[in-house]
Amino acid sequence: MPGAPDPVVPGPPGTTAAPVSLTPAAAELIRSLRGQHGPLMFHQSGGCCDGSAPMCFPAGEFRTGASDVRLAALEVEGVPEPVEFWMSVSQWELWRHTTLTVDVVPGRGSGFSLEAPEGVRFLIRSDLAA
Repeated sequence: MPGAPDPVVPGPPGTTAAPVSLTPAAAELIRSLRGQHGPLMFHQSGGCCDGSAPMCFPAGEFRTGASDVRLAALEVEGVPEPVEFWMSVSQWELWRHTTLTVDVVPGRGSGFSLEAPEGVRFLIRSDLAA
């Protein structure tokens, strides 16, 4: 994405695991949304609209900048390009000691995320990084 900051490799010192992963249900929903909307991206909401839910957008629709960090380029089987996962730098400073898992739960969120019409919403589950 032109003008986007260089991605960094976030995470606690000494960790090698990616800070973001997907459940099988999230991967399935991403494949469906990719078929409807084209390439996708996530930005972890910092509290606006749908609390702290990961928001899914067509790639490039949410403008990232110097105040954001790319945590992952998620490889999803059946999706030809990686799905980037972004978060604000200030929020990552608070969450940097966690690993994040994108999951799906029933119910509609109140934000602008692409899955809202599907009757489900993305949800972040977090664990302390090992």
